[in-house]
Formats: sequence, structure tokens, C-alpha cells
Amino acid sequence: MKLTFKPYTLELNHTFTLATSSRTTTPVVLVEIESDGIIGYGEASLPPYLGATQETVMRFLSKLDLSKYSLSDEMQTIIDYIDSVEPGNTAAKASVDIALHDLYGKAVCKPWWNIWGYDRDSSPYTSYTIGIDTEEIIKQKTLEAKDFRLLKVKLGSDNDKMIIDTIRRVTDTPICIDANQGWTDKYFALDMLNWLYERGVTFAEQPMPKEMIDDTAWLTERSPMPVIADESFQRLSDMDKVKGIFSGVNIKLMKCTGMAEAKKIIEVARKENLKVMLGCMTETSCAIAAASQLAPAVDYADLDGNLLIKNDCFEGVSLIDGKVYASDMPGLGIKKRI
Repeated sequence: MKLTFKPYTLELNHTFTLATSSRTTTPVVLVEIESDGIIGYGEASLPPYLGATQETVMRFLSKLDLSKYSLSDEMQTIIDYIDSVEPGNTAAKASVDIALHDLYGKAVCKPWWNIWGYDRDSSPYTSYTIGIDTEEIIKQKTLEAKDFRLLKVKLGSDNDKMIIDTIRRVTDTPICIDANQGWTDKYFALDMLNWLYERGVTFAEQPMPKEMIDDTAWLTERSPMPVIADESFQRLSDMDKVKGIFSGVNIKLMKCTGMAEAKKIIEVARKENLKVMLGCMTETSCAIAAASQLAPAVDYADLDGNLLIKNDCFEGVSLIDGKVYASDMPGLGIKKRI
């Protein structure tokens, strides 16, 4: 197997503002793995809060020796090797995992949703993300999201109620919210969740800082809606940290090292009676296509990352009636545009 990679910068349609930061671009690293004339594509998306850069990702990828492997080897063996090279670097590891899944799926001429026995039609509606912004821009973003059945709204600022009220003046579409650890008082957080529930909010992501474990457990117990762990949950090894604290977990390929571990997390979460959400960063259609293979197995989907950028260099996923559908082409079902 031959591994190659290069940096790429995603340009966002709108300034993307969270409770703690804003940005207009997202750096990524695009990966290719070639074996027996077949090429698999992967991607590492690197929003600042992950703590990784294009340089750290490419430094990690430079340490990998995939030349000792071929398509005759078990894919999990290669994934285990990649994870063992050094700790951390989850997005870098995810980029190789995604490329390997694309490669192996193409080799057997099947998409992964089919290999895993999933029904594409059972995927939940995906949300469309509306970041923290001015009243006018929020109204504009809401109107742009008219084809979606669920809106994901970023909260955690001083303008939370204004944001929700602005959206409600435009649409009655169901909402989920992500406070990105922005609420630091449990009584305020509970008041907000009750206020939001009355306005059609269906669930909340990471309302409080990840360090506030006891307060989050108190909030979840009293919340009128499910409370989903995001920053508090990275990999399968974190499952014991969130049981009894949250109602569910948000799985992101860039946090958990890719598709193989994401599938394991889903299976364990089901056994623990936890809700499962499948999220994303701002990503190309490569990583979104990878996540969409798993969408039929989850309760909530937030797979709009490719729709938030101007310069997607892949195609292969479709938005149909508010759902993101993986292609029926082999592997991830994607094609390069450039």
C-alpha cells in the first residue's frame, strides 16, 4: 500500500461562530492510499479546538509505513497498527481509517452501508447548523435551511434567547441545540432547557463544561430533553465517563479515529441504553460520505459539514428530503472533483 497526503483549506460559506471562537476557514489534510491499482480517499478535518494542525497531522502520517500491507491483510490489523504508532492524533488516524474503508469497499465492489447490513432509508433526518450570529444573518441562514427537517443551533452566548426567537419567527422546524460548554451554572442551564423545550427544541449537546461532571449529571436527571455528550466524549474508552452523566453520546470520526471505532461505539452505546448521535466537523464530502455509511444505525445525525463550505473537492453524498444518503457506489461512493 502507498500512502500520500496533502494540505487543503476549506472556505466556509459564512463565518462560523461558537460560544468560544469564530472562523472563516478550516484546515484539512487529504489522504490517498493506493493498492493494486485501487485508490481510497480519506480526510483529516482540523477545527482549532481539536488541537491538531496540518503540520502535526502530516508529521504523524509520515511515520506510517503501509508498504508492508496489502489488500490481502485484514483491515482491522492495519487500523490497530496505525493507532499504536503514538497516542492522540485522532483526526490523522481517522483520515487513514476512512481511506482504508474506501479502498477495501472498492476492492469488494460494495458500499459500507451494504457491507454492514444497514438500510439507508432508516437514517434519521440530518440537522443543518446555524452558528451564533447577528439577528439578520441568523434569519438568512434559517431561510437557507428550508430543505431540512431539523436545525442545529449553536448557543452559549449572551444572545441565546434572541437567536431562538429569531429562528421561530421564520420557521417552526424542530431544533436541537449545542451550547459547546457555554453554560456554567446548572440552575441557569435547567431554566434554559425548560425554556427551549417549550419552543420545540428536541435535545441539547454539551450544555456545560466537561469538567462539571456532577452538575451535568444533576442537569441531565432534571432535563425535559436528552442531554448529549460532545466535548466530554471522544473515544470508546470514554464510555465509562459518560454513563449516568449524559443521555447519549455524539460520535465524530475525527475524534474517535474513524469508521471502525465509530461502529464499535454505536454497538456499546446501544448495550448501555444510550442515545447515539453522529456528528461532523466542517468537512468535504469525503468524510461526510464516510459518516453517512453509519447513519442508519444512529438516533440523531448532524452531517451537514460539506454543505457549509464553498470548495468541496469531492462529490458522492445526496441530501434527499432532509436526509443525507450515501451513494450505492463501492467504498465511500465518492469521486474527486479536482
